[in-house]
Order: sequence, then C-alpha cells, then structure tokens
Amino acid sequence: QVQLVESGGGLVQPGGSLRLSCAASETIFDIYTMSWFRQAPGKQRELVAIMGTRGRTNYADSVKGRFTISGDNAKNTVHLQMNSLKPEDTAVYYCNVRDFAGKYDYWGQGTQVAVSS
Repeated sequence: QVQLVESGGGLVQPGGSLRLSCAASETIFDIYTMSWFRQAPGKQRELVAIMGTRGRTNYADSVKGRFTISGDNAKNTVHLQMNSLKPEDTAVYYCNVRDFAGKYDYWGQGTQVAVSS
C-alpha cells in the first residue's frame, strides 16, 4: 500500500516562510487531485490547497496569495510553499492524493506548523 510522509513543518515567526513536502513511497497512477489540508486544535480539518487535472489549482480564501501548491510526479512529491505566515496558520498539515473513481484515497500522518512570536 502507498504511504505518504509529510515533512518541513516547525516553529516559525509571523511573516516567515516554510515549505512542506509530501513524499510517496512509490509512483501513484491516475491521480485526480493532490491536496493539502490542515487541522488546528479544536477545529475541523479544512482544505487549504488543491491541484487537479489540467494543472488547475485552488486555495482557501485565507491563504490565497500566500500559499502555493506544486507537484513533481517524477519525484513522487507534493509541496506546499507557505509565505507570510500568520498565527492562525498554526495547525497540523496533511497531504492527500486520490483518484476519481474511489480506488484510493491516501493520507499522510501530518506535520506540525506553529506560527508564533
């Protein structure tokens, strides 16, 4: 079974930057969407960035202009570049990869991002 492992999280001051990475244990075929979610303490998990077919991307309003999702299929990786970080960005960030037909829906274990002075 495919495994996803997130990395790149940590503690950063407001206004700082982090780049999260999600590495798959093997090549994943027929990907429909690659996404990043986050879950803050006491809150529901929310979608923050998604990349779909034809290179389409979409972002939560709260992160537009600050976050960028990208992927490198050759390296089996998904990235999330996070700039101008705010305290409200503090959360555990999860990557997700799924197909269209429901054959698979892969999740990573998450990586902690803390934005604090």
